[in-house]
Amino acid sequence: MTRPVVALAEAMQEISRGRLDYRVEVRAADEIGDLVQSFNRMAEELESSRRQIETSSHELSAANVALEQRRRHIETILESIPNAVLSLNAERRITHVNHALLRLFHPAGTESGAPDVLIGSTLNEVFSAEVLEGLEPLLRRADRMGTTTTQMEIAVEHLALNVAVTVATLKHDGQGLGYVLVFEDLSELLRAQKQAAWREVARRVAHEIKNPLTPIALSAERIRRHLERGTPLDAAASEVLHSCAETIAGAVETVRSLVDEFATLARFPTAQPRPANINSIVESTLAMFNGRLENIRVRTHLAPDLPDVMADPEAVRRALANLVDNAAEAMQGAAFREIQISTALVASRDAIELIIADTGHGVTQELKERLFLPYFSTKKRGTGLGLAIVSRIIEDHHGSIRVEENQPVGARFVVELPVVTETVSTPAISQHA
Repeated sequence: MTRPVVALAEAMQEISRGRLDYRVEVRAADEIGDLVQSFNRMAEELESSRRQIETSSHELSAANVALEQRRRHIETILESIPNAVLSLNAERRITHVNHALLRLFHPAGTESGAPDVLIGSTLNEVFSAEVLEGLEPLLRRADRMGTTTTQMEIAVEHLALNVAVTVATLKHDGQGLGYVLVFEDLSELLRAQKQAAWREVARRVAHEIKNPLTPIALSAERIRRHLERGTPLDAAASEVLHSCAETIAGAVETVRSLVDEFATLARFPTAQPRPANINSIVESTLAMFNGRLENIRVRTHLAPDLPDVMADPEAVRRALANLVDNAAEAMQGAAFREIQISTALVASRDAIELIIADTGHGVTQELKERLFLPYFSTKKRGTGLGLAIVSRIIEDHHGSIRVEENQPVGARFVVELPVVTETVSTPAISQHA
């Protein structure tokens, strides 16, 4: 009986030293034999568990190394791109900042050039109140849409900095984890675009004016020849002069209308938003189309008791009229022609959503990207400035406009305008086209 007990005691000492492969080889009967078998099973299970732990430890170490490499790779990418990137957690505290943001904005406390000094800070500790006033609506819009982009003008060290701001929400299983903000400096790009735009304006205006100048020159030449003859004007000569005068007057009116259209964007009056009822604006706009929308059904779904929006009624009416006119144009030749106009308060209750939907030919992805550009048009008539002007109006109101596919057919334009806040003020940041 003592031999198995001594063997068990020795085995326990070996196990305690880490020799989990040690086994009791002494034979025993009855309860002592069961104890020896149980001890050997326990030692075997301990050895198996240690092997599993070692394997898991190796796998975990490898995973940690891979995660660390991936983290460094992502940080290298973020530090290499020229765009400023800032990430926030669910409490809107900064979790990551790259050097490009420091170079772009030079926030206070970052003279040393170390982004880590901003970790844990809030947005109001990094940006001015004027910048925050422009970012807050974007954060709320990102909560609704997942991601949103707009163009802003921000004052940095007495300079007007034009940036494109993209805000995306971070979510997992429907739970918000935070935000990622990307700032792209558009100053040089806008400067180049303005130069290209003016060149394009000059080219198009010169081309369009050249056409009416030809009949003007020909008519003037005919008048000069009749006057050089020095003969009294008879009925035929008077008719020729009258015809030439009408031709010149018509061509001049064509040139005047053309120049007015092309100058609209450059001379467009700045919107002056004030508290206004969006449903009243919609109804007054539709009144302008009484008798003009032939064979087109117009349906409205205007939510009652909506709060006022910050809007210039005349400017918004002009934008809405353009969208309705475009919708009617898009449905030419369609078997079923219907325009639906609806208003609603968004879930965050900080903006009114205005939707203009049609049953026309719809929009492709390529059209979506170019639809709001100047001089681009899908209509048979017009100069392609209509939607560019609409976009300019909405952005002057600190709102947004986007185009989507309508179901089952057609396109829908979604406009968001901010509601009136308790304290109405003019922000230092302006969004513009």
